[in-house]
Amino acid sequence: MEKKGTRIIELLAPARNAEIAMAAIDHGADAVYIGASHHGARHAAGNSIDDIKRVVEYARPFGVNVYVTLNTIVYDNEIDEVKILVGELYRAGVDALIVQDMALLEMDLPPIALHASTQCDIRTPERARFLQDAGMSQLVLARELTIDEIKSIRHATTVPLEAFVHGALCVSYSGNCQASHIITGRSANRGECAQMCRLPYTLIDGDGRAVVTDKHLLSLRDMNRIESLGEMIDAGIDSFKIEGRLKDADYVKTVVSAYSDRLDRIIAERGDGLLRRRGRGRVTRTFSADLADSFNRGYTDYFLHHRRPTSPMASINTPKSAGQPIGKVRKSMGRTLIVDTTVQLANGDGLTYFDAAGKLQGFRVNRVEADGKRIQLAAPVDIHPGTRLYRNHDIQRETMMARTTARRVIDVDMTLRTIDDGRRLALDISLTNEPRITATAAIDVPDGGLQAARSPQADVRQRTLAKLGDTHFDLARLDDRVDAGSFIPLSLLTTLRRQATDALDRSLKLRAMPQLRRPSAVRPHLDRNTLDYTDNVANHLSADFYRRAGATVIEPAIECQKADGRQRRVMLTRYCIRRELGYCLKTQRGKQLKEPLTLRGASFDYTLHFDCRRCEMSVLSKF
Repeated sequence: MEKKGTRIIELLAPARNAEIAMAAIDHGADAVYIGASHHGARHAAGNSIDDIKRVVEYARPFGVNVYVTLNTIVYDNEIDEVKILVGELYRAGVDALIVQDMALLEMDLPPIALHASTQCDIRTPERARFLQDAGMSQLVLARELTIDEIKSIRHATTVPLEAFVHGALCVSYSGNCQASHIITGRSANRGECAQMCRLPYTLIDGDGRAVVTDKHLLSLRDMNRIESLGEMIDAGIDSFKIEGRLKDADYVKTVVSAYSDRLDRIIAERGDGLLRRRGRGRVTRTFSADLADSFNRGYTDYFLHHRRPTSPMASINTPKSAGQPIGKVRKSMGRTLIVDTTVQLANGDGLTYFDAAGKLQGFRVNRVEADGKRIQLAAPVDIHPGTRLYRNHDIQRETMMARTTARRVIDVDMTLRTIDDGRRLALDISLTNEPRITATAAIDVPDGGLQAARSPQADVRQRTLAKLGDTHFDLARLDDRVDAGSFIPLSLLTTLRRQATDALDRSLKLRAMPQLRRPSAVRPHLDRNTLDYTDNVANHLSADFYRRAGATVIEPAIECQKADGRQRRVMLTRYCIRRELGYCLKTQRGKQLKEPLTLRGASFDYTLHFDCRRCEMSVLSKF
């Protein structure tokens, strides 16, 4: 029996496509988020309505929610097609839409729940309360928030709060980056980010001196908050989100498994019954999940515990994944390397190293000799003894992870009995951990009733009813109330089992009704009356919404403006290049670095501005 006041928490997994979504469910996700055919913030991760419907059908018995991302800005000429898409998603059974554009709050839509995307830039209690009052059912908080800031938002709101816990980091506050659009014409707020933050730059000081040359100064490490899940639960987070809608199945399987195990451990250790996972089912896996095996640029918990002076946030040498350290080069002989390593290398492995200039280089292993220390390469490499090696492509693991690596089942109890004075057989089936969820199937016995068996039947019945391999269920306990000396044809038991499991499956799907959209306040109160281009107002419905909320001045989104040569802020970030490089203005060394500072790219410059009171950095460019 669930305790009063029990909180439902969910592990929210990314899905590039339907197959990866179902793999995430198999490996322990409580919810998945997936892109539709258009208007998702990952343009390359779109899916058809039929594929999304497949995911919904698969998710329902496990109590897993399916969220669809419609988190780009919408132009006026697209409003009707967005309405049509939302209607299709509603009929497909999607649980909620993750949105950025406030136009959806003004559209005549089915009563589908709306979640405020991290693209809404939710950093303050006031912003969170405003979006809650506007009708949002869940709020995806900015990645940059500390535990204390999360707590302050929790105190100001009542709807579930969602936060990222793992994956790639945007250097700018999400939704507040115009760099890609201004430089390349590809808008991040339209799902077409050109990832300007992953490019190499040279840092120029006020005297024109190159302070740092050709480094990835805006490229952040990847987030990893697995050690802080308990703190985040206590701070008020309900949904724990993994980034990665462009990642492959291997990544999703590994990261979902690791975080699912940790959440289960936290709930078990607390033992007070006040936390419950959204999803149901028991997961068995064929591998041990290690986050070091998944793609990463090095890890950071970002600002969760404020700024850590000795903990770097950026991966300035490379925007790629170097992989796991495996040892060092002992001797280099052109196409032959002798390495000191304790790991088992294999033909086809990909190895990397940093050269003398700090650049990441890589090569493929052509053949590993019998001793495991001597490796042959397809082409010679210029690498020196003592160089540290990393493996970013493990061919044996890749082969293993391409197979079926997990199964998720729901434990059930069965009761076999006779009814109608023995003229019929009945099979009751219920969830072991939720006994109130039950179904019953009944079938006529042959004319003349059950006959005496030649041998005891209990084991035969147990084996027959336990054959549930083509279902979501696994038999935990059978209560056989039929005389063990009575013979029941196996065909009857098989039919009864199929009918009972089909009925239970239908019952679970019917119970999983999507939540309805929250009503909005008559007039949600905006905390300011002037909006600029960074508020991403791109259509008349969004403008109407903000006027109703109190805005008197509304500048159109940068995507709706023509270039005029003015300098504009294209990124706002809590990450600080000065601090990362040891030149914080609050230190004596920092004061020696003359401003203005410029980031010089291949064909453009960014000017940097530092707000030490807010501890924020602005990146400026002409448009």
